[in-house]
Amino acid sequence: MQEKIQDFWQKHPCGAEFVGDLSEKNRQDYEDFFSRYDDFRYQKESHILKNLDRIDFQGKQILEIGLGQGADAEQIIQRGGIYSGVDLTDESVERVKMRFAIRNLAYSEVKQGSALELPFPENSFDIVFSHGVLHHIPNIQTAQKEIARILKPDGKLIVMLYAKNSLNYLLSIFLLRRIGLILIYFLGLKIDGIYGSHLENAKETGIWNYLKIQNFIHANTDGPFNPYSKVYDLNEVRQDFSSFSLIEAHQDFMYAPPLKVGWLPLAKWLGWHLWATMKIKR
Repeated sequence: MQEKIQDFWQKHPCGAEFVGDLSEKNRQDYEDFFSRYDDFRYQKESHILKNLDRIDFQGKQILEIGLGQGADAEQIIQRGGIYSGVDLTDESVERVKMRFAIRNLAYSEVKQGSALELPFPENSFDIVFSHGVLHHIPNIQTAQKEIARILKPDGKLIVMLYAKNSLNYLLSIFLLRRIGLILIYFLGLKIDGIYGSHLENAKETGIWNYLKIQNFIHANTDGPFNPYSKVYDLNEVRQDFSSFSLIEAHQDFMYAPPLKVGWLPLAKWLGWHLWATMKIKR
């Protein structure tokens, strides 16, 4: 499964498709792409910056697991963190190193590697930060043990996980998108785009098998061909991160496509992003 996950994210660098990906990999194209990507990311998900502002990065050894385009990495460095990063794909590692070079950002290390076997010594970091990544790891028990190993004894794990108790999961994914696909499938409609891809999946695997929520959830978080995702409530956070104690959690970001719900003031109850802060159990 890890090879499938690696291949997917290698071919679909996080968020790139929303702003038009790199055409030629030269410095000018990188700079233009990073600017467009950051504007898109923090306009759509402005809560990320507010949540980063709540974290004391200053002077601390930080490891980010899952690099994306390096937008949050830059924010962590700007907030005084001594930054290291690791990603499963060499594509993200290359992009983030280019971002740092172009923008003259100081960092410690950026490595390609797996969260199942982190390429760092034990007791190395004050904070492990991971936004929207750990819910893509099927063997999360191994990953969380690795995180505990490389954290200092008083260190923190700060993560964003997809929230089960969210409007996106409970209404959009669990109900509306499944009903929509049933209608498209049995009416024999020809459709392109993301719904066309879901239709292809349904024809390949069988409509009822595809609609089983344990299968459907993967294809309804980060694209129809995403191999694995999980959604979390607080009990599942405690179960999957059994080496840690949960010390704070909150939800953010109203998001439930195809519904336009961003204006609803319900994010702390029904937001799609579950932010959790944990410390190693003593």
